[in-house]
Amino acid sequence: MAKIGYVMNYAGYGADTDKEWMKRFGCAEIIEEQQECGLRAEWDKLLGRLNKGDELVVSKLSHIIRETRQLSYLLEYCRLKEIRLISIHDCIDSGNELFPETRMSDILNVVALLPKEAFDVRKSSDAIRKVKSRMRTLSPVDYNRIGRKECVVNMYKSGHLINEIWKASGFRSRSSVFRVLKEAGIVLNRGRKKG
Repeated sequence: MAKIGYVMNYAGYGADTDKEWMKRFGCAEIIEEQQECGLRAEWDKLLGRLNKGDELVVSKLSHIIRETRQLSYLLEYCRLKEIRLISIHDCIDSGNELFPETRMSDILNVVALLPKEAFDVRKSSDAIRKVKSRMRTLSPVDYNRIGRKECVVNMYKSGHLINEIWKASGFRSRSSVFRVLKEAGIVLNRGRKKG
């Protein structure tokens, strides 16, 4: 009869207090899952490892369940294997020991809010995933382009002639050197090329 805790880490949620609660409760093992992996492999492994009479402690039902059909599956699974299910923030204990003040209306409220809360959890992880996908990573070609532009600007500031900069940079035309200097905000102040 093992006590096992499961925590889903997602953006904006501090799981440290839940892990402390689980340690104080006596959980021998606390499984922590990152939400980036959308398949929840650790949760599936945990369900396969649970034995008859074990105690499963979760931080909140909406963190582990995405819809009410999954809730009915989990409750039936726990009933058949005689697993005690404890949800910390929902104040639910299937053993009726930890949260005696929990009423039936509280449990019905948790079930009613489950789809909305599960959607909010998924939405927060999707937003992070979208931001990460929009972030542009620079390719080696981009790094070479940036390095070449910096080289042109530094050579001009060091006093090199435009022809020397042009040959060293590898540009095909001198106008590319002037374009890079203009983009960098360099005021040309040598010879005929002023402005």
